[in-house]
Amino acid sequence: MVPAARKLSDRQSKMLEFIRGFLKDHPYPPSVREIQLGCAISSTSVVDYNLHILRREGYIKRSPDISRGIELLDDNKGRGATAPGSISIPVLGAIAAGEPLMAFPDSATSDAVETIDLPTSLLPKTDSLFALRVKGQSMIEDLIDDGDVVLFQRRDTAQPGEMIAAWLKERQEATLKRFFPEGEKVRLQPANSSMSPIYVDASDVEVQGVVVGVIRMYN
Repeated sequence: MVPAARKLSDRQSKMLEFIRGFLKDHPYPPSVREIQLGCAISSTSVVDYNLHILRREGYIKRSPDISRGIELLDDNKGRGATAPGSISIPVLGAIAAGEPLMAFPDSATSDAVETIDLPTSLLPKTDSLFALRVKGQSMIEDLIDDGDVVLFQRRDTAQPGEMIAAWLKERQEATLKRFFPEGEKVRLQPANSSMSPIYVDASDVEVQGVVVGVIRMYN
């Protein structure tokens, strides 16, 4: 339940009403920028400060590593909000399972317009989740096919053999592969026997996230 011990400021009440209204009209929560504009607030840092208070006082749940990671709690839920016992995960774009793609979204700043609501019981206990759509079949032997949606936990490190979203800094490209550090090199291994691994300098690879699940839709 929402705690009654602390009275919200006018600004915090206005922000809470804006979030509630936004969720009535959209299947996803507002971004910090949208709250700033919708509530006529001077800067996003002021929005962040007041969102911190709303979270601390139990009015919202917030995932700081994703742009639209705001969830109203209990009595603050409006029509169209995420259902109890579920979390809304942003789908931030595409990831290559084949030849690397030129673009890779930053899950900390990207404003996703698509979200997927999933039961929290099926997910790891973390707020740092995002999703990407797969393009290509380099991971087909790991049962990840073209068009699947892959769920990631936001992390910047990985264990050998984990499946990662890898950003190749020099090439400015991204790819979905298994991660194998080998001295000064990293082997990005596909799960397709017809494809060769990618070898890059260890300093050239950034881990953006580690795979925690796959969603496949059948038409």
